[in-house]
Amino acid sequence: MTLIEAVQNLDSLEGESTIYAAQPWTADSMAVVAPEPESGGLPTEAEKHALKYFLEVSIARDFLEDWSANLDAEPILQEKCARLIQYAITDA
Repeated sequence: MTLIEAVQNLDSLEGESTIYAAQPWTADSMAVVAPEPESGGLPTEAEKHALKYFLEVSIARDFLEDWSANLDAEPILQEKCARLIQYAITDA
């Protein structure tokens, strides 16, 4: 899965899960969505591909909902992904 595919499917992803993605983060970065291990660290699949914590699914959903509510028009998928990347880099 790519990061943009994860963003596209946010509504169907488990809210308790976390998105892990390959850096530098771009829409085409490889991504894995998985629960955070109770013991901490990275899930096996994310570690196997050297992915880094991106955002929790619930945080990504809430952020996009709040951001979109302040716009005049619904942003396209690429805009949503770019804004989430910017948020993950600068604010998360």
